[in-house]
Formats: sequence, structure tokens, C-alpha cells
Amino acid sequence: MSDIRLDAIWKKFGATEVIKGIDLTIDPGEFVVLVGPSGCGKSTLLNLISGLETLSSGNIFIGGRRVNDVPPRDRDIAMVFQSYALYPTKSVRDNITFGMSVRHIPRQVQDAAVAEFAGLLHIEDYLERKPAQLSGGQQQRVAMGRALVRKPEVFLFDEPLSNLDAKLRIEMRTEIKKLHQRLGKTVVYVTHDQIEAMTLATRIAVMEAGHIRQFADPFTVYDDPVDLFVAGFMGSPPMNMIEGKLRQDGGSFVECGAPDALLRFPLPDAMARRVAGRDGLQVILGLRPETIFAAGSELPGPDRFCFELPVAVVEPTGPDTMIVFEIGGRDLIARVRPQDARPQGTRFRFEVEMRKAKLFDATTGLRL
Repeated sequence: MSDIRLDAIWKKFGATEVIKGIDLTIDPGEFVVLVGPSGCGKSTLLNLISGLETLSSGNIFIGGRRVNDVPPRDRDIAMVFQSYALYPTKSVRDNITFGMSVRHIPRQVQDAAVAEFAGLLHIEDYLERKPAQLSGGQQQRVAMGRALVRKPEVFLFDEPLSNLDAKLRIEMRTEIKKLHQRLGKTVVYVTHDQIEAMTLATRIAVMEAGHIRQFADPFTVYDDPVDLFVAGFMGSPPMNMIEGKLRQDGGSFVECGAPDALLRFPLPDAMARRVAGRDGLQVILGLRPETIFAAGSELPGPDRFCFELPVAVVEPTGPDTMIVFEIGGRDLIARVRPQDARPQGTRFRFEVEMRKAKLFDATTGLRL
């Protein structure tokens, strides 16, 4: 296992800055996911680690060795791409061992490597087939097998599941996690799918516009986001963002909604102390959908706030039902039990778990 260290990494394409001074340390054996919207720089950062792109400035260390000028083949890495890139005329076995054959590794060593990983990847029955005879998930397993037989210190994955349907993506996520648990190698994995990031990672680097906005374990990124971008990007459905004004007359509240239909969300004591003396500040109140539920449907607890509004849309998902409602012209979502849902147009009494609310400065976007 090797660690990876990025020191003040910059990458420019002409005058366009794509990676902007990133510092990042990945511990040996970690599964780190780079996640963010299209164009945020996550694939470019992965390509810099692999050596497929050259740095504009900064340093990259793999296993303590500076690799800025080391070609990809000598960095002790293996990469799995979004495209399977299999040779259509070669069998599965020959696709897996092609790199070993080029390096003139003895055939018995190749056969031993195929035997070791074919069962692990559940492709032992397909070794003599051609890629066209395989499903998308099977082809991706072959591409992974080609990387595994190299036995590198670091694995790099660039959106490997994007071409698969939803069911296969879930299955392959599980297979990749099992592989990491069994092999214990360092993994850097790129995806735009935040659910994929949450389920796979030991730590997540949330990227936006060439910067890393937050680098932490999945629970921290989800439950303790540093700013509006991270809060809005991580989560499905995303966090509800309610524009309001901080009021501190007779208690601390966030005042939201239209003048003729104001709601005053009371802040818990700990949150109120952190924003003391900032009356009138424009804020964003963040509420996860699962913290808004049907009044009386949950066990009573501290810092609960109830309000009533019409149901705009009902979205059944099976185990949960999403209720869309509106505050101040913005659609918001509550995740409720199916038996608590009400038809569109009826009034619904909501209850909010305010101790799980997040408060952001509306100007800077930072957590208060």
C-alpha cells in the first residue's frame, strides 16, 4: 500500500485554470472518492496522479516518491476507465493478460494471475468469450481484472460505472467495495454520483471549480457540510435551502416566507449562541428532507417545530414518500412514511427536527 500526497497542485490549459492549488494527502489503503459536478476538475486531477496529464506547478508523491517526471507505466498504478477499452478480437483471458504478455511475463505466471482474480470477479465462466458476448457489467469486470493482475500499489477509477444501468451500478458498487476490503490497496475513484461516493468512500473530496471544498468521511460530509455548495450537492434528494432573516427578539429565529405567510423557525440553544448579536443577518436555513416529517408520526423530542402548508406534489418511492411543498416561492421536500402522505392540494402538518438544521451565511455561503 502507498500513500499519495499532492502539494500545491495547479493545472492550466492555456489561460484556463482547471486545478487551482490543491493540497491533498491520501493515506495508505484508503478509498478516496473525488466527487463533484461536470467540469469541476476531478478527472483532470486523477489524470495528473496517473501521469496522463502534466502538472503546471506543484508536486505529486506516491509512496513517498516524487513522480512529477515519472511516466505512467513506472508509477506502480493501474487505471480503470469509464470506457471498457477491451480488444474486441481477443478473448477475456487474453484481454486480462495482454499487458503481461507485452512485458514478456511467463505464461504460467499469467495463468496464475487469471486464476486468482477471475473467481474474485465472477468471470471464470467467460474466459474464452469475446467482449461482444458479454454484458456491460461483465465487460467492466474484465477491465478491472486487467488492472488487478498488475498488482499495483494504487488503483485509479475514472467513472467506471457510468455506462451501466441502475441495477448493475448497485451490484458493481458492492463488488468494488468487496475488492477494496479484500485487497486493502489505495484507491482514488472519480464519480459525479454522490450516492456512489457515499457508499464507497472512506473519505470524500467534494470538488467545485478546481478546488476541494471539503475532504472528510462520508458521514461528516453529509451531516456537517462546510458550505452551501457541499450541503446542496451531497444528498438525494438534496438539502432544502430556505432563504430567511435571523431574528433575535424574544429568542433566536429564522424568519422565512412571504410577508403575509411568515414562518419563524426557532433555533436550538447551541445554534442560537453561535449567532448571538447578528440580528437581521440574511441567512439560508438548511433542512434535510428526512428531518421534516408528518407531525406526530415520530417519537417526541427536543427542538421540534410544527407548521402547516398545502401539499404541492406527492412522489411515492416505495419505502418513503416525498411530499413537495412551498415556502417563499421555493419548492421544498419532506421525506415521510407512505401511510402519512396526503393527496396533492390538501393541507399537511409538518414537524421539523431543528437540532439537525444547518445555518449558512447567505452572502458567503459558509456555515455559521
